[in-house]
Amino acid sequence: MLPKVNSVLYLQVNSIDEDEAKQEYKARIADVNANYISMEVPIHTSTGKLKRLYAGDQISAYFVTDGGVKNYFNSVILGFKEEVLRLVLLKPPEPGQITQVQRRNFLRVPAELELAVKLSEQMQFLATTEDVGGGGVSFYCDGRIPLAKHDSLNSWLLTPYKNGQVEHANFTGEVVRTKPLETGKQIVMMSFTDIQDVERQKIIRYCFERQLDFRKR
Repeated sequence: MLPKVNSVLYLQVNSIDEDEAKQEYKARIADVNANYISMEVPIHTSTGKLKRLYAGDQISAYFVTDGGVKNYFNSVILGFKEEVLRLVLLKPPEPGQITQVQRRNFLRVPAELELAVKLSEQMQFLATTEDVGGGGVSFYCDGRIPLAKHDSLNSWLLTPYKNGQVEHANFTGEVVRTKPLETGKQIVMMSFTDIQDVERQKIIRYCFERQLDFRKR
């Protein structure tokens, strides 16, 4: 499913500049065909300033369909088209390259990522994830760390992307369950309780890239 004409596309530009990569823009879709998706010049969702794009820029984008379903995909700027307004041309994603995310039904993928966790001012530690998703993560940590169901954890997840860019997604999560392991470690299941959409999108983008890798195997 591709976005419809006059729908709104939300996007972020993949950049080695961490601040720039966090910025979200939106644009109205002008045309959709087999060769390209054209959109108006994007504007910043908060400031309303126009965003200048260049051919070859890689973007992460999503559009919303009925029921509030967010449809995520990655694309590249193909060029521009001068009509009454200047239009930006995007490479359309293949049907299998669009990830649909419904509330409480987020894609989850196995991944060994570094997670920094803060339980209190006196208790901070590093962990390694078992899997990650838009709704939460599971991670391994020392079994001696006193974690219990409903504990609130402030966390930073290191998310590397295929283009070499690395992000840190910040969120607060709640411990759902813990399980001791014979190795002396424990596995902790955590769901997000407070996460900004821009932070969640960092994780979903990582999951999307991982999912494409699995499909190629």
